[in-house]
Amino acid sequence: MDHSTDQVTIAVAFITDILKIYKEKSQKDYETLKAMTANINLQIPTHQVPMDIYNKMCDYIEQQLGQANMRVVGRQIGRTAFEAMKTYKMVSDKSTPLETMKALATTASTMIKDPKGRGWEILESSPKHITMRRTQTFNSSLQFGLLDEIIRKTGVLSPKVEYAKSVKAGDSFDDYKISWI
Repeated sequence: MDHSTDQVTIAVAFITDILKIYKEKSQKDYETLKAMTANINLQIPTHQVPMDIYNKMCDYIEQQLGQANMRVVGRQIGRTAFEAMKTYKMVSDKSTPLETMKALATTASTMIKDPKGRGWEILESSPKHITMRRTQTFNSSLQFGLLDEIIRKTGVLSPKVEYAKSVKAGDSFDDYKISWI
């Protein structure tokens, strides 16, 4: 996987999602995360900022607060992404899991600007599962919360998100299998 972030930017909405969570949870962590955003304008959700800022915030949360906190952040990012998909009529409350994951891939490429075109790829799908590949540098632990939150919006029962492949295990990419009953 290409881990470079040169000229990669992300929408401010995702930065403010992280800050919102920690403003309510911990003043110390909020102040640390807020300091990472000191030089950016947080007022315009669609404004693009360097991906490095987002990645540093996620690294801090995962290293200092743990993977469970990253999944909480992922759920919030998932809600924001899903609402953006609904706003732009990419999905509705009746969209299928595959339609929704295709919309996620498109949304990621809109809210994350990468000259190399990295983001999400759908590797396979069936009536009861979808396998997604993460090709962008966003935090791997966060994606469990994001994918779970978004797939739940489709009304499937008992969703489960697990690694099919993992960079940490030596694979080239993180592949996430999303399944349901």
